[in-house]
Amino acid sequence: MSTLDNIIEERVLQAAKLLILENSNVRHVARRIGCSKSTVHKDLSERLKDIDYKLYLEVQKIFEINKQEKHLRGGNSTKNKYLGRQ
Repeated sequence: MSTLDNIIEERVLQAAKLLILENSNVRHVARRIGCSKSTVHKDLSERLKDIDYKLYLEVQKIFEINKQEKHLRGGNSTKNKYLGRQ
């Protein structure tokens, strides 16, 4: 395994653990580790499956919860925007 593969694998595991520990979302994890949200999403939805399948299943549960709550967060964001809160 090359050094680049090791770096990617470490990033994937770091992102997964951060998502689970903080019960956060892809955007938050991307900001924390300094990658794009596209990279983090690909890491967690594709690469993680081959690295640690058990961790992958935990991440998928959080993805599903975030997907179900997405419309609530968007509604609150819009409400705050028009109330002048940032």
